[in-house]
Amino acid sequence: MPEIYVTKPQVYIFGRQTVVQEELTRFLQDEGLTFTTDAAAAGEVLSEIAGRTCYMSFGKGRKTNREYLENILTSKHGSVLEHAVWCLLITGVSRALTHELVRHRAGFGYSQLSQRYVDESEAQYVVPPLYQESPELRAKWQQTIECLRKAYVELAEATAQYVQEKHPEMEPRDRRKWARQAARSILPNATETKIFVTGNSRAWRHFLELRGSVHADTEIRLLAVEVFRALKKESPNIFQDLELVDEPDGMPSVRVLHSKV
Repeated sequence: MPEIYVTKPQVYIFGRQTVVQEELTRFLQDEGLTFTTDAAAAGEVLSEIAGRTCYMSFGKGRKTNREYLENILTSKHGSVLEHAVWCLLITGVSRALTHELVRHRAGFGYSQLSQRYVDESEAQYVVPPLYQESPELRAKWQQTIECLRKAYVELAEATAQYVQEKHPEMEPRDRRKWARQAARSILPNATETKIFVTGNSRAWRHFLELRGSVHADTEIRLLAVEVFRALKKESPNIFQDLELVDEPDGMPSVRVLHSKV
């Protein structure tokens, strides 16, 4: 059984794009063009192709993908970056965090664990970073969580029994859903959740700029750092102007050179 208390988010890259080379070759032949790129990530290649299509500048100007995308970033031609997409599965985060995360709408898609269908009697809970610093405060916090865990289990069982007596004709699955959707009302914001997020690189950059800031909530800032590490490895050229900076509060932040691309 996994540890009930979670202290760090996990980020899994579940989806990345591929370039359909046959169609790229066909397009270049039809247009009488020559184009090569040194980029390894398909998202970087697609962003470059999209940008070059605007001016039909294939085979001209900047030679490396990094140089080309650097110009995109400095000129804030951010729409070109919307063609690069990554799918991340995020775990070890709280409901409080996802309430903030899903406010990022443009360029994102979300699929989140349902508390109506999933039994949360064995749920995990995310320890706020501030309470990770203080054993005394963490102990008080965990005492509260244990009380809420017990209350949820007892309430869910009592509610299921009530629904069964009131609606004996109802399918067992529907009875469980009714009980859980009512009992979940007492679950705390710290309840761990899982969320599948698909976003284009322009949207991810915006998320990293806002949520990786020293002014962001500490839990979502920790997530932004993990997302940064994953995407910087995936696409060093698109995220070339982003870096981690050690801050006086002991936590890293994400610094963006070209803001609001």
